[in-house]
Amino acid sequence: MTVTGPKGFRAAGVAAGIKDSGAPDLALIVNDGPEQAAAGVFTRNVIKAAPVLWSQEVLRHQRLRAVVLNSGGANAATGPAGFQDTHATAEKVAKALDTGAIEVAVCSTGLIGERLPMDAVLSGVDSATEALDSTPEAGLAAATAIMTTDSKPKQTFKSHIDGWGIGGIAKGAGMLAPNLATMLSVLTTDAVLEPDALDAALRAATRVTFDRLDVDGGTSTNDTVILLSSGASGVTPGLDDFTELLTAAALDLVYQLRADAEGATKDVDIVVRGAASEQDAINVGRTVAEDNLVKTALFGSDPNWGRIAMALGRAQAEIDPETLSIAINGVTLFANGTTAADRSAADLSGRAVEIVIDLGVGTSAATVYSTDLSHGYVEENSAYSS
Repeated sequence: MTVTGPKGFRAAGVAAGIKDSGAPDLALIVNDGPEQAAAGVFTRNVIKAAPVLWSQEVLRHQRLRAVVLNSGGANAATGPAGFQDTHATAEKVAKALDTGAIEVAVCSTGLIGERLPMDAVLSGVDSATEALDSTPEAGLAAATAIMTTDSKPKQTFKSHIDGWGIGGIAKGAGMLAPNLATMLSVLTTDAVLEPDALDAALRAATRVTFDRLDVDGGTSTNDTVILLSSGASGVTPGLDDFTELLTAAALDLVYQLRADAEGATKDVDIVVRGAASEQDAINVGRTVAEDNLVKTALFGSDPNWGRIAMALGRAQAEIDPETLSIAINGVTLFANGTTAADRSAADLSGRAVEIVIDLGVGTSAATVYSTDLSHGYVEENSAYSS
């Protein structure tokens, strides 16, 4: 199941000719209502792509009929002409759906600094409109059309016993250190929620899911997560219940993004406990996640806690070496300022790695999701422009 899992949504994915390869490259997701509440979170990168600027503006009205997404070009750092291209894309979708451009969000992903081939984009909107359907296959086509270096589409669907659900798609394999959002993701629900509640739930969910994924320290110019509500189930859930299920759906997508990260051979959970504040815990987790010496040790299946200690010791956080402990895959290797066990006792032969860092100075905690750094990551990013 996918974005078309909740009632009231149609989707399509087509090959518009944006990519030279001829692969699918344009997706359209339409909310048929009866409600059309929407919320979004976006990159904090100060160099924001034209579609981010456009979608931020239209979401001020907290209502969307559709989201159009393209791969094969980021439309970032393209100046006023790039913004006009985004506007033209929204206008084209609006005309096809008999609505206003102010109710159409636009997302793009691909190479920074180049204009989109607008003839292909606009004709692709026509093709996508004709292909719109509510089937799982249509949702899969949309998820496939937004891929760049992804090796597989990412989809999720979570249902609630009360008769409503949440679906979603996402893309991303590199430039993954989301700062509020992820690469591109669209989430859908048929629950009935007011726009402000939808916004609050999305921000709470992304804060502990997409915003905690850190593969390479790169925050994209295009990061966007959009949540659409059709209200077609007729059920109004409590905000806590909705946020819990939305968080589960978002975390499912995060796990898929991490597993498909460029060159990744390890799925790494960095659990930080005993911090003086949650922000301290996040800072420690991110610092360890982004440290190349830690990441290459993990690629070599080397439980080198010394590299972890080195990395976290420079984090912007309250740290006392005498209360600090580091465990890898269940084995405490460092505690109270010295070695606690031989590093060979920690088994890193599998894909899953859990690093638990207890700072011992407070009660706050956070988990950051990351990967190792492999030959494959270097090879792919030296061969592929982004």
